Amino acid sequence: MTQRSRKAIIIGAGIAGPVSAIFLKRAGIDAQVFEAWPHSTGIGGGLQIAPNGMHVLAEIGLADEMIRRGSVAEAFEFYSQSGAKLGSINRNMQQRFGQPAVNMCRATLLEAILVTTRRENVEVTFEKRLVHIEDRPDQPVIAHFADGTSAKGDFLIGADGVHSAARGHVIPDVPKPFDTGLIGFGGFVPRSLLDHTAIGRRVETTFGQSGFFGYGFCSPDPRDGVMWWSTQPAHGIDAATYRAKGQDAMKRHLLDFHAGWHDPIPQLLQAAENIVVTATLDVATLPTWSRKRTLLIGDAAHATSPHAGQGASLALEDAMRLGRLMQPGQEPGVTFENFESERRPRAERVVALARRNGNSKREFSATGAWIRDRMLKLLIPLTSKGMDWMYAYDPRGATPPLETSDRRDRQAA
Repeated sequence: MTQRSRKAIIIGAGIAGPVSAIFLKRAGIDAQVFEAWPHSTGIGGGLQIAPNGMHVLAEIGLADEMIRRGSVAEAFEFYSQSGAKLGSINRNMQQRFGQPAVNMCRATLLEAILVTTRRENVEVTFEKRLVHIEDRPDQPVIAHFADGTSAKGDFLIGADGVHSAARGHVIPDVPKPFDTGLIGFGGFVPRSLLDHTAIGRRVETTFGQSGFFGYGFCSPDPRDGVMWWSTQPAHGIDAATYRAKGQDAMKRHLLDFHAGWHDPIPQLLQAAENIVVTATLDVATLPTWSRKRTLLIGDAAHATSPHAGQGASLALEDAMRLGRLMQPGQEPGVTFENFESERRPRAERVVALARRNGNSKREFSATGAWIRDRMLKLLIPLTSKGMDWMYAYDPRGATPPLETSDRRDRQAA
C-alpha cells in the first residue's frame, strides 16, 4: 500500500511561509499556505537580502532573477548629518561569501516567490485569518479561520509575522512584541535623483543628532528605482497616528525632521510619494517555538528590528533549514525540537545585535552626537569583520559553531 504524504498547514504568505512550503514540498510533504490579508501587489518598501539569504534564493532558482530585478549593494557607507564620511562596511560580499547583498523591492521579491510556489504546485489561499488551532491526539491538526472555514493537516507552521496569531496557540498569554521606541518611514523615488551623485552601487546612510536616514538603488525601474528610509524616535506617536494624518502631513514631518541634513536627503524627501510608516518591533526571545504539532518560524518566532539588515534573510534561512531537517517518519515534535535547537542561538543573537544597533539612532545631545560620530569613525574599521558571522552562515549545510564572544557585534551599524 502506498503511504499517504504528510501535509503541512502553513499560516502566513510573506517570505517564510511560501518558501518553507517549497522546501517541504521538495522533502515529500504536501503544503498549503493560508494568508490573512487579500492578495495585493506593490506592498511594502525596499529591503536588502544578505549573502546568507541569497543562498536560499539560489536554491529555489530566484537569486539571478532578484539580482537582475534589484541592485547589488557593493558597500554600506556611513555619514554624519553634515555629510562627513564615518566609515564603510560590507565590501566584496560575493567574493567573500559566495553571494552578493542585493537591494530590492519587497513586493518584487514576494511576487517572485509566489510565482515559484505555483510552479512547485503549492496552493496559496488569501483572506484566511487564523482564529484557532485545534490539536487533539490521533486527529489531524485543524486551523480554523475567521470566515468559518478550516483546513486539516499533519502539522502546522506559524509563519504569520511579528503579530502572529499562531504564537498565541503555542504560548498562551504570550507578551506583545517589544516596541523599541523607534519608528520607520520609507518608500521609493526615481533613479534620476541619484544620477548626479557618485553613489554607484553603494548604500549610503546617515546618523543624525536624532534619527537615521538611508538610501540606495533597488531596481532598474527609472520611476522608483531608489529606496529610502528614515528611522527616528517615536516620541509616543505611533504608526497608525501618522497614517491617519495622511501623505502630505508625513512628508512635511520628514522634511522638518531632516531639515539641514546633507544632500541629497532633502531632495529625496521632496520627491517622496506613497510613504510607508511602520512601528519598529522585535521579539527577542520566547520560552518555546513549538507546541505539540505547531511550530513558529520567521518573525513569528524571532522578529528582529531592521538595524542588522537580517530579518528577511533569517526568514529564508528558517524555511530552508526546516525543509532540510524533515526526515521521513520522524514525529513533527522531534523535528521541531531539532529546528529550535539549531536556529534559536543564531536568531536571538541577530535580534539582540539589531536592538543594540538601534540605540545609535536615538536622540542625542549635540555633544553626544559629536562623540558618537567620532567613536563610529574609530570603531567601524575595527568592527566590520565582526559582522562576518552573519553573512558566512550557509543554510545549505550544517550550522557552523557560534563564536565564543560577540563583543565585535556591539558597534556594528
